[in-house]
Amino acid sequence: MIETPPFADPAPRNLCTDCGVSRMKDPSACGTACQFIKPTYPLAETQTHGRSAMSSGDEVFFGVTQKMYRAALKNPRQGAQWTGLTTRLAERLLETGTVDAVLCMVPDPDDRWKPQPALITQAADIAQARGMRMGYAPLLALLEPAIAAGHTRIAVIGIPCQIYALRALEAKLGFDRIYVIGTPCSDNTTTANFHDFLGRLTDQPDTVTYLEFKADYHVELRFTDGTIRNIPFLQLPLSDLPRDFFPLTCKTCVDYTNRLSDITVGYMAGMADQWVIVRNDRGAEMLAGLGDEVSLTTPSSKGNRTSSVKGFLENTKLAAGGLPLRRMPNWLRPIMGVLMPLLGPKGLEFAKARLDMKAVETILHLRREEPAKMKNMVPDHVWKLATKYGLTQSDDEK
Repeated sequence: MIETPPFADPAPRNLCTDCGVSRMKDPSACGTACQFIKPTYPLAETQTHGRSAMSSGDEVFFGVTQKMYRAALKNPRQGAQWTGLTTRLAERLLETGTVDAVLCMVPDPDDRWKPQPALITQAADIAQARGMRMGYAPLLALLEPAIAAGHTRIAVIGIPCQIYALRALEAKLGFDRIYVIGTPCSDNTTTANFHDFLGRLTDQPDTVTYLEFKADYHVELRFTDGTIRNIPFLQLPLSDLPRDFFPLTCKTCVDYTNRLSDITVGYMAGMADQWVIVRNDRGAEMLAGLGDEVSLTTPSSKGNRTSSVKGFLENTKLAAGGLPLRRMPNWLRPIMGVLMPLLGPKGLEFAKARLDMKAVETILHLRREEPAKMKNMVPDHVWKLATKYGLTQSDDEK
């Protein structure tokens, strides 16, 4: 069974991704639950995982890590974004009765790209949650309907800003158990903006069934007629997008890897597979529940990210606002499109490059647009990444 209950209107908020908390009975909970006010990651990590992330090594980038894998379902699921690992984890929790319900996203009936929060109680219905959605959706507004329905053990599939708020509220909600399957964020925008982006990639945007940014420096498009098109990152029309295509919240996100999930499933270090971070025993329990359905190997790392991140830093500094505006000559784009997959960072180094870029972007955009928020909104793990590139805290940012 899939329930998509109506929600209250969101309370007006600055720097808001509409995680759903402002639509609950007590919208004032945003004051302590929101990632964009005063995040306290060491405390939240300790409450969730039993310890905070180490101050050196890979955990500075990725958060608390028990195990890390390159992973893929041996039997890929039809309609999945990759092999279907994220939804299979949730499906298995329902099959075994470990949880009563899963809070996740399904496609809006009028727009397959628009996310619609759903409360799913039957394993067979999880298939409808497969695939990518683009847009804001108040996932956490489902918590109160789940409580009202008598569910005591739930799973939540969410992005970092949703999961941070969930963890802040968790102790007060009264559930016996919450299993959290997190996906890394990849910068969100409105569904309308996403349709505009599709229209810039193809003259047949209504026939696109799949879009994915991949670690081989290409975007893959699939179409209703079965054709597949791969577009090099450097040939994407990013410089032509409007300044507000990505909101300030996404340009200043401090948690790309979903540090408070029990298990994170993404792609950045997967090298054509998925990338799994098991963060605690509950995450290990979920992965173990799949048995030999999943292939697990050790992630690899190749290349050096430093020059790529430095180029991104300088480009972002020069930007008038929004996306970097420096353009590569058209004649050079095909050449670099071939060289980047060969010479660019791969695996864990690719993931670290993206996280370094995100740290740089967060600090530069927040300094320019909301400087008063710097001392509260940027956690230590972001500064540690940015310091390598000469971005350090001023006195009024400490």
